[in-house]
Amino acid sequence: MLLTFATALLGAASVVPVLGGQVPAPDGVWGAAYSYPKVNVESQLKQSATTPGKLRVTENSGVCETTPGVYQASGYGDIASNESIWFWFFEARDNSDTAPFTIWLNGGPGSSSMIGLFQEHGPCRLNNDSSTISYNDYSWNNVSNMLYIDQPVGVGYSYGTLDVGTSEKAAADIWTFLQIFFSDSRFSKYQQHEFALWTESYGGHYGPTFAAYFLQQNAGIANGSVSGQIINLKYLGVGDGLTDPLSQYPGYISYAASNPYYPLVSSSEISAGSEAWNETGGCQDQIKACYDGGSDDTCSAAQDYCNNKILSPLAGNYDVYYILSEDPDPYPPDATSYLNNATLLGLIGAESSWAETNYDVYYNFAQTGDWMRNSRPDLQTVIDSGVRTIIYDGDADYILNFKGVEAMVHNLQTQFSSEFNQKLFTNWTVEGKPAGIYKNAGTFSYVRIFGAGHEVAAYEYGTLARGQAALQMFSQIMSNQSLYST
Repeated sequence: MLLTFATALLGAASVVPVLGGQVPAPDGVWGAAYSYPKVNVESQLKQSATTPGKLRVTENSGVCETTPGVYQASGYGDIASNESIWFWFFEARDNSDTAPFTIWLNGGPGSSSMIGLFQEHGPCRLNNDSSTISYNDYSWNNVSNMLYIDQPVGVGYSYGTLDVGTSEKAAADIWTFLQIFFSDSRFSKYQQHEFALWTESYGGHYGPTFAAYFLQQNAGIANGSVSGQIINLKYLGVGDGLTDPLSQYPGYISYAASNPYYPLVSSSEISAGSEAWNETGGCQDQIKACYDGGSDDTCSAAQDYCNNKILSPLAGNYDVYYILSEDPDPYPPDATSYLNNATLLGLIGAESSWAETNYDVYYNFAQTGDWMRNSRPDLQTVIDSGVRTIIYDGDADYILNFKGVEAMVHNLQTQFSSEFNQKLFTNWTVEGKPAGIYKNAGTFSYVRIFGAGHEVAAYEYGTLARGQAALQMFSQIMSNQSLYST
């Protein structure tokens, strides 16, 4: 099934986007944190009046989801008179009245969740021509109601005053948005459904921080100190995520030297990266200083140093999101022209031009040093609260590679960690075909997925279709089950 729109471009990012990217590369350095003035401006001119505390909704646009009878809606939640958050909702293709309710967040910080929708696991997938879309048989709305959100304000189609520079502030804004969403008569029925948060990349911060905040707000509602509706949080999924930099940064060194495919750089470059990690005042010491009550400047300096000395140089000439290609890999296709098409904007009710990443939002986070702060304690809180949690990673991703992610998982201190660490990895198959390796312990799971890059659901492996393994993973967790082979 193929849908086509004209390719007229309404707007473009101020910085040329990196295809398939969620981590900005200022001046060619991945994740750099150079000094940049804090932004507090209107990101886009508003084209209609906001309605604080309400949704503005366009229903059944016919874009992307073409399954007969499946409802969709897109639009804005106005969390303030000058802050509007974009959403795109697709009900489940089957049993939407009982299926769980999932929000999806991409990372950056500053990157649009339309990446997940159009490049990964939405009802349609952008084709390599960047101007047409195809029906996605392996969409995650096969089994869940799906809500894709552009956040913080200023990201993607969202617009307004850019005043978010920490994961904690972003969490508060999304909680406010969800209160508005579940108060709307069109969506209030979903408030009782099992709620899931799935995210990737900088979502290693967003996922644990947001989930812990939702639990905190729920407790406040229960004891009367907070006014609002319960978020019925049951599931958390984090893919290729940055959670605990102190555990994860040595992974750049080990992955560049030894991964399932080939070394990324020379032995001398590996040695230089190791020295930058170990030397007095080096990356390790700077991250520790950040963790130990470090100021914004301390944590921001650690981000800049470590990404200049370790993350960026050890990628070599390979695409940081998919090392089986040289940099830049043209896949996944760039969505900029498609998502700025005038016809499309009118159909879905979008009121701003779209860019993959808002660099002003990114720099607001860089100034606070949020990147190098540790989200592992929040992750531990969420796991120990009984929320079924999965961490997953593609084995061809460098920028948040499995060496670092598995070190973070190994260092977790939860009720399931001892059992998890004593287990050996088990082969994971999809319809009898190799797809990865995994471990389960209690309500916690981890899987390393073969042949996948940073955006796990965007890839295929062997004879498995693109996104097939990712859908099996998602479906099993969302059925409140541990991972298992089929």
